[in-house]
Amino acid sequence: MSSRTVTGRESPEFARALEDLHRARLRPEIRLTEVPAPQRIAPYAVALTADVVDPRDTDSDLASGRFVLLHDPSAPEPWGGQWRAVTFARAELEPELATDPMLGEVGWSWLTDALATRGVEYVAEAGTVTRVVSQSFAGLADRPASVEMEVRASWTPLGPEVGEHLLAWSDLLCTIAGLPPLPEGVVALPGPRR
Repeated sequence: MSSRTVTGRESPEFARALEDLHRARLRPEIRLTEVPAPQRIAPYAVALTADVVDPRDTDSDLASGRFVLLHDPSAPEPWGGQWRAVTFARAELEPELATDPMLGEVGWSWLTDALATRGVEYVAEAGTVTRVVSQSFAGLADRPASVEMEVRASWTPLGPEVGEHLLAWSDLLCTIAGLPPLPEGVVALPGPRR
């Protein structure tokens, strides 16, 4: 995993954080890719995208998202520290969830539960949960209605040990994708063949 720096100077703290991200072992259903990081937000940044693939059909994505880790040694006041995780997760849900008044609260609790389960320390969390309902008409009327959930969140990890934060975010991705949680060290078996 590489990184981009605005100043060009090495940051030993950021290098350790990159190593910690690299050591994180994600579920086999998650395809992680490094992408260009934002350039004006912080002196040091790394950006990753992920797709959660259907274990029964690896050509089908169940969820997708982005994880950006920012590092600014000046500790911007709104962050409450030198680090900032900025994340996005999206998945299509069952159409009957479109009218569930608790969907936003449930989506946010999936994130906070994932962070708590991983035992990570963080401050200054913020975010939104959005539901997008699409209904087709006229020439597209034969398409069923669809519902997407988007969880956008950021928080300040306390310390450069950020691998567990990446794992917590990946747990959120798997939850919104509808995959059951796995105990530590257990690998998911593929579903039945079609």
